[in-house]
Amino acid sequence: MDLKDLDKPLDLNRPLGFERTAPSAAARALQGLPWGRIGFGGLGLLFASLIAFVIITDDGMGGEPYAIAQIEVRKPAPAAPAVASAATSGTTSGTSADDVTGSTLRMRRGAEIVEEASGVKVVRQGGGSAPDALIIAIPQASVEVGLAPAPDRRLIEKGRHGPLPRIGQDGAKAMDVYARPFITGANIRPGAPKVAIVIGGMGLNADATQAALGLLPRAITLGFAPYGADLARQTARARTEGHEVLLQAPLEGFGGEAEAPAHLLRASDTSSETLSRLHWHMSRFPGYVGVGGYLGAKFTADARAFTPVLSEIADRGLFYFDDGTSTRSLAMSIGAESATPIVRADIVIDARLDAIDEALMRLERLAREKGSAVGSANGLPIVIEKIARYAKAMEGRGIALAPASVLAAIPRPASARSNQ
Repeated sequence: MDLKDLDKPLDLNRPLGFERTAPSAAARALQGLPWGRIGFGGLGLLFASLIAFVIITDDGMGGEPYAIAQIEVRKPAPAAPAVASAATSGTTSGTSADDVTGSTLRMRRGAEIVEEASGVKVVRQGGGSAPDALIIAIPQASVEVGLAPAPDRRLIEKGRHGPLPRIGQDGAKAMDVYARPFITGANIRPGAPKVAIVIGGMGLNADATQAALGLLPRAITLGFAPYGADLARQTARARTEGHEVLLQAPLEGFGGEAEAPAHLLRASDTSSETLSRLHWHMSRFPGYVGVGGYLGAKFTADARAFTPVLSEIADRGLFYFDDGTSTRSLAMSIGAESATPIVRADIVIDARLDAIDEALMRLERLAREKGSAVGSANGLPIVIEKIARYAKAMEGRGIALAPASVLAAIPRPASARSNQ
């Protein structure tokens, strides 16, 4: 080894004892490549390939099975406050504070809560949220009115001919318990004139009665004669439809015995005979709010015969309906003396079949003058059709259609009326 070699730099990459050889042309070519740039380019190509795969397949999991679950945090629904009761335009002894009136009800429960409770998702245009409160207008036609079930055990007692109405030990009366609540539409102002219409003769013909129920507004009161077949079912159907009902007891007229139906109340009978016949009529069906007479011109003009009947009606928690067909009726004066609630018809709507429309307009004018008016009629098809058409349009003219029980009141003595 030459001493000069000690001054040369050490070649640590060459094994001891081997001389360095010159690199080949291929090796020199590889050594000249930019390996850093090539590495970064490869990584970019790999990421670009992954992105293209996701876009084309719409699969961000690379083909692996997966499931998506949405986690939504909801606040507990606040307790809904009670819905404010809508005020009725009038009150009666049979009307409760919970009566629905057909007017607009404001619900303080948020719409979002209602939607969540129903399971229905509402998508609003523009992504708006549910309002804080709802206003729901209930049209009059959609309001269903439930009358109290009949018979109410508090209000019946056993009689010779069957169950009879009575005043309950708690003071409850059939004229209140079985009455239809007074309901008006949203367009009827408080204190608006009231019209009550009573249509009698129901129950004698089942088909005609059913047809009347399909046509007449529910606030019209129906009078049922005690001779029809299956009266309990028919009157229950009428009450289910929302009509309050009356019992029509036959009273003696001036026509003589030729017109006398069974169990007719005659002016010549004793009080005990008369009341026995009245009890027979009262036991025919339950759920009536009052008793009305038909025929009766002779009987209602006889104070001796009529007074115990009106007293019995009042003692059993009922009112008496005078159909207005006799100008000689003593119902108002005897009612004042016996403290019997009376509803008396102001106009007999079907007194002339060719003037029903005129009679209805007179009834409306009278209601505007007095504040209330009552009309009576029999259940003939033409009468029912005309009354139904008139009554359905009446509230549009600002007149409230009322059940007869709303206007039941003990008459004032004649002296008080004359002094006014």
